[in-house]
Amino acid sequence: MSNEINTDGQVAIRQCDTLILNVSVIDGSGSAPFAADVALDGGRILQIASDGALLGWHARQVIDGKGKVLSPGFIDVHTHDDTNVIRTPAMLPKLSQGVTTVVVGNCGISAAPVSLKAEPPDPMNLLGEASAFSYPTFASYVEAVNLARPSINVAALIGHTALRSNQMDRLDRAASDSEIAAMCVQLREALAHGALGLSTGLAYGNAIMAPTSEVLALAEPLAEAGAIYATHLRSEFADILEAMDEAFRIGKHARVPVVISHMKCAGVENWGRSSEVLAALEQAQRYQPVGCDCYPYTASSSTLDLKQVTDTIDIMVTWSEPQPAMGGKMLADIAAEWKVDLMEAARRLQPAGAVYHCMQDDDVNRILSHPATVVGSDGLPNDPLPHPRLWGAFPRVLGHYSREQKLFPLTVAIRKMTGLSAERFGLTERGLVSEGYWADLVLFDPETVRDAATFADPMQPAEGIEAVWVNGALSYLGGAEKAPTELRAGRFLARQAGVRATVAS
Repeated sequence: MSNEINTDGQVAIRQCDTLILNVSVIDGSGSAPFAADVALDGGRILQIASDGALLGWHARQVIDGKGKVLSPGFIDVHTHDDTNVIRTPAMLPKLSQGVTTVVVGNCGISAAPVSLKAEPPDPMNLLGEASAFSYPTFASYVEAVNLARPSINVAALIGHTALRSNQMDRLDRAASDSEIAAMCVQLREALAHGALGLSTGLAYGNAIMAPTSEVLALAEPLAEAGAIYATHLRSEFADILEAMDEAFRIGKHARVPVVISHMKCAGVENWGRSSEVLAALEQAQRYQPVGCDCYPYTASSSTLDLKQVTDTIDIMVTWSEPQPAMGGKMLADIAAEWKVDLMEAARRLQPAGAVYHCMQDDDVNRILSHPATVVGSDGLPNDPLPHPRLWGAFPRVLGHYSREQKLFPLTVAIRKMTGLSAERFGLTERGLVSEGYWADLVLFDPETVRDAATFADPMQPAEGIEAVWVNGALSYLGGAEKAPTELRAGRFLARQAGVRATVAS
């Protein structure tokens, strides 16, 4: 916008696109809140001032923050929104909880580069049906994201299982040297077009037969690109320490940071082991960059995995292709209705999805509060009865864990969802309320913010989110309407050349 000229010839900026007045800024660095007014212009944060210094400015839009908190927009580092940012670009489940950036391509599954020979293999089917996979190169995916103009920013990992499905005739074996070489070619192409790194989902049936040597070879292109290695561990159950050791070995070999996805102690026999697990992570941190993400719930969600069928926890079926009427019912009730055991019921439901109530509060609290942990929702947007984390993960951290449980201060909660997340994934000029940074911002009421989504009624927008800006555009208004605006200003965020991700805590 236009500027005024002082008598001494200096330019004095007096106009901007947006003025956000009377807010308590929590800037994402972990620092204490401070009262300020904030000016936005050209998609960036132009000025942050106190004592009414911006009151004389002119702006196309002026927002009175009424003393509420203005923080960086939340960065959801663990999502499966790969195809949804294109097919449903309004992205209301994320935007309504203050998320301004998503990292896709987690757990070894990504929408690109993918050339399907048949239906997508499990768990790639979590991203949609075969028609959703139309990006044979990563460059074509980047182009599709930017053409769709989603309401939020998108950064992407490349899935190991996706690469395997492109190059292998079947996935129940190790890849050959030539197949690994072909996978590396595709990975390098993706890294050249801005992918953040490689993800694996070694617990899943279509990747579990991949030996460590296969992943070691695939991880080698990461270092030269300054990329990262993110992993859904080979086991989150009794063998979790061995699985963590494997992840650390891969990171050391590739000389890249390691991110352990959705860190948890799953299964009744694993409850109470979080101190042991975190001690192993801290030990690894002495020698290499290691971090983790966590979602703020004691239940997980994925496809219905026969290896996880047990009578020691509650398992809710969320969808079933051959038995759609069973969605929303407990597996135990379905088995009783059919007069079969749990395993036979699970087999009859395949392919299907499920929520597993497999964790303990104390373990989740300990992992979530650890300095190495950032927040990711792991929401499944294509599930007809999704886990409530899809709509509620970030306000749940603010409301339930910070305000009510007092697990950590609000400044720490926000850092885990913004500044630390941006550092972890190498997202430059994001994650802080700082002059010159991109204006990804959320205005919320710290006294009322909370998750409204439940397991019975999961598709509910959060309470207390007042407004969300993405790249300076007012993209969501809360209040009674809880609706996106007509502005969609998200874009693909490429990994910046020369910028290395960190795992600073």
